[in-house]
Amino acid sequence: MVISKTPFRMSFFGGGTDMEEFFKEHGGAIISTTFDKYCYVNVRHLPPFFDYSTELAYSKMERVSEIGKIEHPAIRNAMDMLDMQEIRLTYEADLPARSGLGTSSSFAVGMLNAFYALKGKYVDKKKLADDAIYLERVLCKEAGGWQDQIAAAYGGLNRISFNANGYEVDPIIISPERKKELNGNLLMFFTGFTRFSSEVQKANSGGNKEEKERQLLEMLGLVDEAEKALTDKNVSLNEFGRLLDYTWKLKRNTGSAVTTDHIDEIYKKGIDAGALGGKLLGAGGGGFFVFYVEKDKQDKVKEALSNLMYIPFEFEDGGTRIIHYTPEAFVPNSGRVLA
Repeated sequence: MVISKTPFRMSFFGGGTDMEEFFKEHGGAIISTTFDKYCYVNVRHLPPFFDYSTELAYSKMERVSEIGKIEHPAIRNAMDMLDMQEIRLTYEADLPARSGLGTSSSFAVGMLNAFYALKGKYVDKKKLADDAIYLERVLCKEAGGWQDQIAAAYGGLNRISFNANGYEVDPIIISPERKKELNGNLLMFFTGFTRFSSEVQKANSGGNKEEKERQLLEMLGLVDEAEKALTDKNVSLNEFGRLLDYTWKLKRNTGSAVTTDHIDEIYKKGIDAGALGGKLLGAGGGGFFVFYVEKDKQDKVKEALSNLMYIPFEFEDGGTRIIHYTPEAFVPNSGRVLA
């Protein structure tokens, strides 16, 4: 039996520049972090006593005798890709899916990590990220960028840079005190509704291409400014919050499905109560808001958004990992129990 633990991520700057059709031509960059909310994937070989060969438990239960009959596209394609046979897989998570935290990619990375471990193989972070990108974007044909898979595999507060040849992951080096201050100035709230990121991406793919490209290039330029706000001790961290406000105002104009009247109202309430900036996490349309709020204003912001669920969190650095491994009690396809 193998259990993998994979963090969720929040993306601060550069969202949209991780789309392959954009960064192959213009380059791209993301500033994001993982935090202490996780998904857990439990995988073991299925004992040979049932009239089905695969059992899956996520938001629904599936029991099938052929991989091709699995309804969940990521599980079906991952099992086929890695030739996984006769398994039982269960999925659990600390936060809801389809909420702008890269949950589907965290699941993909954690599942692949567990599959490799069940086969007795160790794969590094880049291999897991690359495989998850291939799984979701090529095999499952899901619209979206590359940042979520990379963040889930690597973990930590990073700048992820994209170019025609691929990507590089560079940890953002700041003092523990400054990192703690940044973490302490961020408040996260759940809007109460979820959406499929791929559907939002498709809805946002229309419109004026040149104008959208101009906006993405400006958002890309903000990544350098935001990194400086984090790493330059002579710059107040409050500049990071102000830049969040600016990048959200840019992002909300990049597609019709990014925001709604309700989302705009939430943001206005947060700013009016004292937040310096913030953004909706993920592709848009719902999920989680993160606000940058100085300590003395946080109670007012929480009160203004008391109709939403406040989610405390801490940054984490681990990325996906195997947290449990037990040798199998059954030999696949043999029908016998190991002594």
